[in-house]
Amino acid sequence: MNSTIRGPRLGTKLLILMSMALVVIPWFSYLFLSEMEDFLMDSQANAQLLTSEGISTLLNGRPDLFYELPLSPEGYEQLYAHPLEKPIRIDGKSNDWEDILNYNVSFGAEENTEIAMSESPNQFYLVLGEHNDQVYALVQVKDDQLVYRDRNILRLDLSDHIRITFTGKDGEIRKLVVTMTEPGVSTAYSMDEEWRYATQGEPENRIQGYMTLTDEGYSIEFRIPLDLLGSTKHFGLAVVDVDNETTRAIESITGTLPSAGREAFGLVLLKSPEVLRIVEGLGYSGANIQVIDAQKRVRAEVGSYQARQLQPPAIDIQGDLIDRWFAYIDLAMDSLYDMIDIHLRETEPAALDDLVITKSLAGTPSYQRRYSPQDGEVIIAAHPIIAQDKIIGTVVLKQNTNRILELRRDALQRIVNFSVLSLLIFVLLILVFSVRLARRIRKLGAEATNSIDIYGRLQTNQLKSEIHSGDEIGDLARSISSMLSKLHQHNQFLESMPRTLRHEINNPLNALSTSLQHLENENSETARRKYLESAKRGVNRIGMIVQNLADAANLEDALDAEEFEVIDLQKLIHSYLSNCRIAHPDRVFDYRGTQREVLSKVSDYRIEQLLDKLVDNAIDFSKSGSTITLGLSSETTRLTLFVSNQGPTIPADMVDNIFDSMVSIRANNPDNRLHFGMGLYVVRVIAEHHGGSVTASNLTSGSGVTIAVTLPRHLPKTASNKTQTSRASQARSHV
Repeated sequence: MNSTIRGPRLGTKLLILMSMALVVIPWFSYLFLSEMEDFLMDSQANAQLLTSEGISTLLNGRPDLFYELPLSPEGYEQLYAHPLEKPIRIDGKSNDWEDILNYNVSFGAEENTEIAMSESPNQFYLVLGEHNDQVYALVQVKDDQLVYRDRNILRLDLSDHIRITFTGKDGEIRKLVVTMTEPGVSTAYSMDEEWRYATQGEPENRIQGYMTLTDEGYSIEFRIPLDLLGSTKHFGLAVVDVDNETTRAIESITGTLPSAGREAFGLVLLKSPEVLRIVEGLGYSGANIQVIDAQKRVRAEVGSYQARQLQPPAIDIQGDLIDRWFAYIDLAMDSLYDMIDIHLRETEPAALDDLVITKSLAGTPSYQRRYSPQDGEVIIAAHPIIAQDKIIGTVVLKQNTNRILELRRDALQRIVNFSVLSLLIFVLLILVFSVRLARRIRKLGAEATNSIDIYGRLQTNQLKSEIHSGDEIGDLARSISSMLSKLHQHNQFLESMPRTLRHEINNPLNALSTSLQHLENENSETARRKYLESAKRGVNRIGMIVQNLADAANLEDALDAEEFEVIDLQKLIHSYLSNCRIAHPDRVFDYRGTQREVLSKVSDYRIEQLLDKLVDNAIDFSKSGSTITLGLSSETTRLTLFVSNQGPTIPADMVDNIFDSMVSIRANNPDNRLHFGMGLYVVRVIAEHHGGSVTASNLTSGSGVTIAVTLPRHLPKTASNKTQTSRASQARSHV
């Protein structure tokens, strides 16, 4: 029957299982790398913390460095005026701002914009600087339609302009407007409450400005004296957009208004020059140092921690194969990088910075790792500054982790390359091994299949391939070869059985036919009786032949229905020997063994049948007048019943097979009796059904054979208890 079962091949199964096992290697490598990365991150963070502690030591006991700003910046949009090494040239260009241009602040997003007249406010960027008591401002405005001021119109709110709000020396809020009639010099005027008209006829000449056009709108530079802003340094700025030259209506107002609806327009924070001079020489590559006072105002800042973003190399299709391989690996690892430290990406950088600063100002040095798309991964560490047992500020040190990230990328790349190379080599080895294994199995299967023809006849009695191999396939080949040998022997017996049966049945049939013919023609009563007896013997012989075959076929079913009882086998054997001496006067029967009671739970009829087979076998292989010995020995839980006879020994290659069905070693049959090789098979079946076993061995003298049957011994409860008590007492005596 053709099989329709389909499944993975042996090589595929091996490949899948071993590949899954190999995944453990890169996984453990990644875990080790992750631990090393955490260790390096902690080491860098501790180094930053020690550096900030060293800087704070220089500032400890110097409260005078933090007395310049009386107003707390809480709730305001903090506009930092960064210290400038030299004055800014007022020309509307940003080339003088290169050092601090990256500190510009964007306004116009929803959270920073109060829309007065339009749904679409303009966006502008503001950066402030301070030099020699002058505040410099650069405003870059995005405006798609620029409307200049008309000199003939007195109102100053009908064109694009910039509004400035601050608190003067007298404490009053003052308002200024910076207007442009054309690109070039701008003009500033003091304004009324409605932002419409100038309160003085003359412009405010202390505020100088200049406007230039840009691709997206315009850029304006101006400067304001610090003494004009007053002591609180309030500073507010708004950009007003007018797009229609005819109606000159205000489209939007975008300003630096404070949070929580405060009336002020922001706070200009001036960084302390003295603090800056102290920390200016302490900056190092890839780090940013800030000195922050107790009101969280930045008083000095040096260095930059802007991280160089690690970009995977572009894949060059025309490039070298190895270069393309590394590029593909980097591209594949990008997704892995996105999963690493995902908790850093879930927290706002500003929140982590504020957390570190707050802890430091509370007296606890601390550090945090954070991530932002602009800066990458950054470690921020802070240490408090103390004066007279009071915390007056903190030193914040920020540094990128580029070096560690590069090490991580290189290590991951090496792990992936090594894992892929190992996997390829392993796959190749597994494929070679599985191909060889499959070839051996197919060869063995083909030889086993060809050992039987299409009609079920055996073509050979053994296999040739793989029988000398020491592995499991060799064991399988030897097992199949042994099976074929037994089947070949059995088939030879079956093939000879018809001829044997014909011969054995023909003999009693001929005798029966002759007797019946003589019986028909004979008138003498004596002769008729003789021929009748001869006919009966022929019928009985035919019946015995049939009975032998039937007994062997139905023995196991018959044994299942037997009931066991406890009997004394020593008495049974003595009684059986008495019958044997009468039935077989041409043999000498001897008993050897125990004379005590030996109990066993058996079927006495089957034990006698077993003895019949053993004695018949001993008679067949012994000469007239020789001695046949029956014996019985017992142990604690087992008993052994054996039968020995003088005669030919068992060939060495048949010792393990004589108890199989239809196996006979009789070379001749002088008594003309039929032997199917069922006798010892019946003995084995009966012994195993009683929970025992049977073995055959040649006598050590080489003069005969002994067949031993081992059966379980039945111990009465009292005897069993006595045995257990005896063992317990012996154990106690040993103790």
